[in-house]
Amino acid sequence: MKIAVWSGPRNLSTALMYAFGNRPDCEAVDEPFYAAYLAQTGIDHPMRQEILANQAIVPHAVVERLLRTSEKPHLYAKMMCHHMVDNMPLDWAEDFVNVHLIRHPARVIASYTNKRDRIAMQDIGCADVERIFEALPGPIIDSADIRANPEGTLRALCDTVGLAFDPAMLSWPAGPKPFDGVWARHWYDAVHCSTGFAAAEGPLPEVPDDLMPIYETAMPIYRAMYAKRLSV
Repeated sequence: MKIAVWSGPRNLSTALMYAFGNRPDCEAVDEPFYAAYLAQTGIDHPMRQEILANQAIVPHAVVERLLRTSEKPHLYAKMMCHHMVDNMPLDWAEDFVNVHLIRHPARVIASYTNKRDRIAMQDIGCADVERIFEALPGPIIDSADIRANPEGTLRALCDTVGLAFDPAMLSWPAGPKPFDGVWARHWYDAVHCSTGFAAAEGPLPEVPDDLMPIYETAMPIYRAMYAKRLSV
């Protein structure tokens, strides 16, 4: 089985990749279109040159990597929706099981601004999350549900996609993983300290006034997708 899990950044996506990557029957791939996205847009991201040097920048080469036969029975691809800009192919994913991971925009904004001083709507990818879901429908899971009930939520997801649940998904060794992208040392410090999903989150953080336009644009998209999420 090949699974593509789509989300915006700071959505618990790395922890979920670690959960699947800890299964002995699953190969994990980390944000395969990141370098292609940077090359096509020219956008400046942390570690831009290292990413361009360590990952394929031609989209069809990325697709070939995703479609080749895995050494393990299952392939898990952690996908960032905002990487799929114009001319990035999506047809390859029609043969994948597509899953959509969402998180409350207030939490995404708070997490993202801890890593970057400036943030734009395209950075958190909410509109792209909706676009990818419409193009490649599949089950929706909310990061808050995973943190509140990891086993129940992952069991429900596995049941929905036709994959046997493995308790190995509930914990993993601390530290970097062999399938981490080269950008891990900038973005993954917290998850590298983890050995499993963190406990349920507390109250929603306040959104700064200057970021309220992003929040107000993102919330209707989040609410619409939240209403369709897998319930446990």
